[in-house]
Amino acid sequence: MKHFLIIGQLLTFISLTSLTTSIQAANGDAEFLRARQAFDNKNAILLSDYSQQLQYQNYLLAPYTQYWLMLLNLKEADNQTVIDFINETSDYPFADKLRGELLKKLAKEGNWQAFVSEYPNYKQEDAAVACYAAEANAITGDTALLAAAKGLWLQALEQPSNCESLYDRMQAAKVLNEEDIWARFRLSLAENRTSLAKSIAKRSQFYDANYARLIDKTLANPAIALVNNTVSFNTQFGRELNLFALIRLSKTNSQQAFNTFKNLEPNFLQEEKAYFYGQLAYAAAKRHEPQALQWFKLSGNTLNKETLAWYARAALREKNWLEVMAAINKMDEIQSQEGAWRYWKARALKSQQQVNEANSLFAKLSTERHFYGWLAQDELDGFMTSAPISYKVSNGEVQEIANTPAFARADALQRLDLKWEAKAEWAQATKGFDDKQLLAAAEFASRKHWHDIAISTADKTTQTHDFGLRYPTPYRDLIRPAAEDQGIDESWVYGITRQESRFMHYAKSGVGASGLMQLMPATAKWIAKRAGVINYHNGMIKELGTNVALGTYYLRYTLELMNDQAVMATAAYNAGPSRAKKWMANVPLEGAIYAETIPFNETRSYVQKVMANAHIYAHRLGLKSQSLKQRLGIIPANGSSYIADGERINSQKIVVPSQENETSLTAQPTAISPSELAQ
Repeated sequence: MKHFLIIGQLLTFISLTSLTTSIQAANGDAEFLRARQAFDNKNAILLSDYSQQLQYQNYLLAPYTQYWLMLLNLKEADNQTVIDFINETSDYPFADKLRGELLKKLAKEGNWQAFVSEYPNYKQEDAAVACYAAEANAITGDTALLAAAKGLWLQALEQPSNCESLYDRMQAAKVLNEEDIWARFRLSLAENRTSLAKSIAKRSQFYDANYARLIDKTLANPAIALVNNTVSFNTQFGRELNLFALIRLSKTNSQQAFNTFKNLEPNFLQEEKAYFYGQLAYAAAKRHEPQALQWFKLSGNTLNKETLAWYARAALREKNWLEVMAAINKMDEIQSQEGAWRYWKARALKSQQQVNEANSLFAKLSTERHFYGWLAQDELDGFMTSAPISYKVSNGEVQEIANTPAFARADALQRLDLKWEAKAEWAQATKGFDDKQLLAAAEFASRKHWHDIAISTADKTTQTHDFGLRYPTPYRDLIRPAAEDQGIDESWVYGITRQESRFMHYAKSGVGASGLMQLMPATAKWIAKRAGVINYHNGMIKELGTNVALGTYYLRYTLELMNDQAVMATAAYNAGPSRAKKWMANVPLEGAIYAETIPFNETRSYVQKVMANAHIYAHRLGLKSQSLKQRLGIIPANGSSYIADGERINSQKIVVPSQENETSLTAQPTAISPSELAQ
């Protein structure tokens, strides 16, 4: 009886506590949201009123309103008052952002001593602050310290205006020389940032007023500029601009660029020739042209991280393991230690019968929980490795997380639908957590049904794992019957959904895709019509059941279009069926090599993650077990009997919407360059 009485008292206490919290939330949430609106409207007077009210109520998120008010009043604010507030709220994610704004203010005021005093506490990356810091070093210390700012200069990025003052100082001190100027000029042209290139060229002691016009003329028609000898080769500017024209040409026609270069080759220095070959090879490799590998061999030491990666990928397409090894050996320590290159280096070693060395790499890689880790496991037949440590957190560990102020704030911000701020709180709170703490935080998020946060947090563990948190199975009452109805692998559907939306049904991408399976409205409408959905309207895309039904229908469509090749179907789901077929080779390819050599960074990562997800979900759901390598399969040679768009699948006419024939029918990959689209 006493036991039940204690439980009853505890439940009453919890109910009263929840009621009190709810009342406090109700008393503060509306004012807080109004304060946010006042900040967005730059209404400092109204914001100040709300901020005082919320501080008086001891509202959990009241410091946010003080932060917003300080941002609006920073120009007139007392610097020490701002520093004191930053120190008082140092565990808030906004504290360092405010410090960055204060540092900019101090620099503009010329208060360099205060800047130098506060700068060591700054943890974020901001180009404006970094340029001010370099300038402060020169003003308050030794001008020799300006050399440390070379890394800021050698970037093909538009930078804050204050950086120009730093670069003026560096050039006056002869820290920036002609070689540095043309190095950044080349980088800028390589990224098609011609406006930046024009401003950089003005720093040359040989600058000519015609430079801007010549850049524009070359950009407008590089082939004609080369044929007509529009730009002289007698200066560094001329050679760089002609290189730019050749590289632009290579992005659409490798052979034409090569033939043109051979006619002009005597005009270039040896390093410039090597650079051209590297860029030509890079463009050709992304189009899977066989000449790429030979051109890479002529590139000398001019390759950067991205072009070295494609050197290795070009060699993989040719199954030339010696060149795979040569490319990886050219990479710096950081790049060569990426999972991809450790795996392919081990495969190259294995191909050369260096089994012990290969297994040593595979063994270490196999303990890592990602695409290449699972592939490494597949290579270790009969080779003993330690099993990952599995761990289930206790209620006490979860409660400890719940009691932490930062997580309470994240909870409140989620409640108010301020998701960006909530995730910022979460990221700061979990920084430095060990594996068990990360799992406790992930479990807390899971219980709140924040599947995206739970997954991303559990994904960070390195030694101790909980795959139930990494690979949750919500909505199985919808996903399982939909997969069965379409006759497709449920683990693949889960793999797609985890990657598309992290199981957040309200998810919406920047290009307008919606729901669990991230369908574009036009796609959903087309699928609905084809599948015979009655009275379909755009709002239905947000309905869980409809979204899953339409998404699985389209997955079956892409799978049949790709002759049951799940890797290709996954690529098609993200980047479009025509592209997925275009990326095939003239010979059969391992699924892993096909995925590795997808030209779009986003689609490559997407395919690898989806297939790794499906591999784990098969175990989680108790479905047919197979290795990841088996799941990836062999991609047949191009020209195989693939079903063409417009032919019959399951006796139904396929009519793909015209605007989507060459693009994804879900969320289109982002950050695709014009040259990639031209392919």
